[in-house]
Amino acid sequence: MFIVHVFVKVLPDRIDEFKAATIENARNSINEPGIARFDVVQQQDAADSFVLVEVYRDTDAAAAHKETDHYKKWRDTVADMMAQPRSSIKYTNMFPEDARW
Repeated sequence: MFIVHVFVKVLPDRIDEFKAATIENARNSINEPGIARFDVVQQQDAADSFVLVEVYRDTDAAAAHKETDHYKKWRDTVADMMAQPRSSIKYTNMFPEDARW
């Protein structure tokens, strides 16, 4: 598994729009064969802070995701909603070794 945490800080007056666009992208993303899980989480004590937890079956699936129409639509739609550029951290799954989400 290849896991990416994407950190996003949204402009306070754009939070609802960001949530709608991001949930639409997530709903489409979970239908991709290479995606095992795609979570959208909002920080409890900072409503403008989000983390996208993307779990891919492999790095090829992550690359394929960025070529989908729904990802490109999300990327372009939310670009001006961000208070700062998004960042990410990439992880490799260690346990369970045979994760089959």
